[in-house]
Amino acid sequence: MEKFQQKKETEAKKKTQPATEKKAKPEKKELGVITYNVPTPPGEKKDVVSPLPDAYSPLYVEAAWYSWWEKQGFFKPEYGQNPRGVFMMCIPPPNVTGSLHLGHALTNAIQDSLTRWHRMRGETTLWNPGCDHAGIATQVVVEKKLMRERGMSRHDLGRENFIQEVWKWKNEKGDRIYHQLKKLGSTLDWDRACFTMDEKLSYGVQEAFIRMHEEGVIYRSKRLVNWSCTLNSAISDIEVDKKELTGRTLLPVPGYKEKVEFGVLVSFAYKVEGSDEEVIVATTRIETMLGDTAVAVHPTDPRYQHLKGKTVLHPFCDRKMPIVFDDFVDMSFGTGAVKITPAHDHNDYEFVLWSSFLFLSILSVPQGMKRFEARKAVLQDLKDRGQFKETKDNPMVVPVCSRSKDIVEPLLKPQWYVNCSDMGKQAADATREGRLKIIPDHHLKTWYNWLDNIRDWCISRQLWWGHRIPAYFITVNDPSDMDGHYWVSGRSEEEARQKAAKRFCGKTEQFFILKNEDVLDTWFSSGIFPFSIFGWPNETQDLNMFYPGTLLETGHDILFFWVARMVMMGLKLTGKLPFKEVYLHAVVRDAHGRKMSKSLGNVIDPLDVITGITLEGLHAQLTDSNLDPLEAEKAKQGQKSDYPNGIPECGTDALRFALCAYTSQGRDINLDVNRILGYRHFCNKLWNAVKFSMKSLGDNFVPSEKAQSVSDRWILSRLSAAVGLCDAGFKAYDFPAITTAIYNFWLYELCDIYLVRNFPTTEQPRQALVSRQSLYTCLEVGLRLLSPLMPFVTEELYQRLPRRRPLSDPPSISVTSYPNTEEVSLRKGRKKEGCVKTNKCTNDFCAIILK
Repeated sequence: MEKFQQKKETEAKKKTQPATEKKAKPEKKELGVITYNVPTPPGEKKDVVSPLPDAYSPLYVEAAWYSWWEKQGFFKPEYGQNPRGVFMMCIPPPNVTGSLHLGHALTNAIQDSLTRWHRMRGETTLWNPGCDHAGIATQVVVEKKLMRERGMSRHDLGRENFIQEVWKWKNEKGDRIYHQLKKLGSTLDWDRACFTMDEKLSYGVQEAFIRMHEEGVIYRSKRLVNWSCTLNSAISDIEVDKKELTGRTLLPVPGYKEKVEFGVLVSFAYKVEGSDEEVIVATTRIETMLGDTAVAVHPTDPRYQHLKGKTVLHPFCDRKMPIVFDDFVDMSFGTGAVKITPAHDHNDYEFVLWSSFLFLSILSVPQGMKRFEARKAVLQDLKDRGQFKETKDNPMVVPVCSRSKDIVEPLLKPQWYVNCSDMGKQAADATREGRLKIIPDHHLKTWYNWLDNIRDWCISRQLWWGHRIPAYFITVNDPSDMDGHYWVSGRSEEEARQKAAKRFCGKTEQFFILKNEDVLDTWFSSGIFPFSIFGWPNETQDLNMFYPGTLLETGHDILFFWVARMVMMGLKLTGKLPFKEVYLHAVVRDAHGRKMSKSLGNVIDPLDVITGITLEGLHAQLTDSNLDPLEAEKAKQGQKSDYPNGIPECGTDALRFALCAYTSQGRDINLDVNRILGYRHFCNKLWNAVKFSMKSLGDNFVPSEKAQSVSDRWILSRLSAAVGLCDAGFKAYDFPAITTAIYNFWLYELCDIYLVRNFPTTEQPRQALVSRQSLYTCLEVGLRLLSPLMPFVTEELYQRLPRRRPLSDPPSISVTSYPNTEEVSLRKGRKKEGCVKTNKCTNDFCAIILK
């Protein structure tokens, strides 16, 4: 035992050395050491006859197993006979534009662990892969590529040719994410992989729109939207970043050579009609005063009581604007008087919905002048007229488009909307009635707040890449028949004509028909993803088998944008909940608690953690990105501070285990790469323990069932306890409990106590013969226990163990049965009174008292 302990300490010192330095020399092959530079052909089973290398190496261990698993069909629900129910989960489809970051890695570590656990429990298991077309992000990427390589805009190409360019880009670059998912060990059924713009899913999107439009759930209306001037499109709230300013700040804006001033409050005066009085108002967006339609004050404000019924004059036109009294005005802010610009301000828009005020857009006034050029012109004109008062610093939040980095403008535009009131109520009721469970339940408050106060959903985008809205604008040739403008939806132009004829009681030749140019919000196709992937609205075998799904696992940050919409649309279009449970994991931040951001240099590719990367390599990634040079330099400084020596090779297993262990931190995860490295050392401990144990078992060892000694019963009792904790942990989505139980059993109880202090020596041959059976049980069960979280190293070690039933045992640990307490229970044993059930006992070991 002492020699073994010394050997472990010696090997532990070697564990941080790259495997290629010690084990990649071909000349060592005759010594029985597998060289790391001889790859296994893709899909072939790895050589497990040669002895284990002396030191654990992720590069060696993780080679070849995934392609073999995939070739054997282990990831498919059709594999084997699975009578114990169905487990189905669909992946939150990542955007096709980019690559995965550590937040995605967390999602997939949890999802794959759950999938593997359900598969090992004997259930028919499907984890369905897919990718999102990411309308705005993809169009921006391809437009930049076109301009950079060919000096052309999408308008130069035209719509059809541009869409072909996007498809070409997708086919060339769009598989990077799938490559990353495979490196993470994700057991997805790749034969069922789908893309939201595929024909099957596109048909489902079209059908969903038409059905909801025919019911009146989808309608067209002119309302205030988030408008990106650079994209020339409406965008969703999730695509708007909130940039907080403490005062005057100059920000870069696309399309402007000079930076634009924000964070200031400009005061100016409106003259009261028929008098020398004036009303002073203040605004952070002086250019919007061109669209003002009124001035509002509080009904009890004594400063303005004498102005009831009065009007003020707009300085640049003959517009007379009423002074209105309403208690929405905050008397303590500024002068207590507020300008009303309903076409460009969300608060003003809500205020005047009931009124007859005009909605005046200013983005085209003055003609031909950009909005921030108009800002300067308006300010100068007010100064020339003597109506400018002052400018002062003002803390504020500036809305920035996450895709184009443009300043977002509230703008009044006709768009397509989904009436969400009834669907939102049904989704909330499903949770209140217990038909849908959200875990952890502290997210329920947010869930109910959103759904109980839900607003209608703007689903149209003024883009070219995406699902073209199947709606047609109808103009009646005979103006005396109708007032002229109607919208119908249809699966084809001919169907739209037939609907128009039926509505207008006329012949199809009397109508001029034009298909809507807009595309649907990406979240619309994502909302029907759980059933469109199975061919809905067609009644397919997969739809009947796998819908509704079992579980949705995702980050809490898209609880409303995706989860709620899937629930609403699933109930609306299929009459069923798309899943029974929703498990929401935390958001990954860096070690300092900062949000992952490219400009901070803390967005890490999981492959860089798996294989390791130098600081220079991290810097090179920033150089190749689209970051502003100043932001790139700032990001490099952040990388230098956090990773002065780069990121060491940690391996997939250590990364997965660390991410699952981190989920105990609540809403946010502050991820420290050094902790991941610690779990790589844990892999090394496993490696050494199994390697030593196999020597102890001997070449001729045959597993069997035999009686155990007191120390054997103790270690088996600890194994049984770990099995029970893991089973309970998976059922409760308590991943820290699982990782802690496994870590404690292997490190503290098996290695530190049983192997080192209590395993019989060669001087006790009879006891050693019996204890080898207990040791084998601990290794075999312990590896199966760990397999869902660390699939590569457990497969590598499991394949080296002898089998209890060589002819009938499953070929891979990934399709063995997951351990249960009955399998390792000690019916005749019980714990000594007062013995603590923790990672380290107060006694030398927990003695078992036989009945």
